[in-house]
Amino acid sequence: MNPATLDPVVLTALAEPNRLRIVELLRERPHAVGEIAERLSLLQPQTSRHLRILSEAGIVSAERLAQSRVYHLLPAPFRSLETWLDSFAQLWEERMQRLDDVLAQSPPEAD
Repeated sequence: MNPATLDPVVLTALAEPNRLRIVELLRERPHAVGEIAERLSLLQPQTSRHLRILSEAGIVSAERLAQSRVYHLLPAPFRSLETWLDSFAQLWEERMQRLDDVLAQSPPEAD
């Protein structure tokens, strides 16, 4: 995959509001499924389904800790997202530079 290409599976997974809220919560630190459900006022089966989708998209990973599964974010999809967004920043910087060049060549307006 081109480094400036975003995986549509990742984008689709993050587009759902509850999954995005889960990712934002996991940004703080790893959490168990029950903690996530409680903090976000979601049912545990609903939370587990969202976590499964995030896991399949490669956004989160789980580890078994005693009787629970603790989820944490994986860095790779966020690096890809950052690279993808940075590719647009370069595009806009070039366009703004061209606009600056055009404006610099324009005669000043009379008052």
